[in-house]
Amino acid sequence: MYIVCVTSCPVGIAHTYMAAANLEKAVKAKGHEVKVETQGAQGVENEITAEDIGRADGCIIASDVRIKNSGRFEPVPTLTVGVSAVSYTHLRAHETLANL
Repeated sequence: MYIVCVTSCPVGIAHTYMAAANLEKAVKAKGHEVKVETQGAQGVENEITAEDIGRADGCIIASDVRIKNSGRFEPVPTLTVGVSAVSYTHLRAHETLANL
């Protein structure tokens, strides 16, 4: 299974990157492939491409703000959660992954 994720928070510093790390850890722990795009203070990093979306079995958007180009995920089953749902522990990220 290949999961793509996008993380973003209002300030774009700590929670964006904590959520990205926890989602990556949780997806890999389940034996799946993952790509996580961050939309933080540095702009878009590790951008998810059309090829990634074409391969994706699911998408998790962990964000408290509107993400850039959200329409590109329409063909993929997508779960949207607040960034705090996965920022503090990868265990909550596991729960989020289970709901996808």
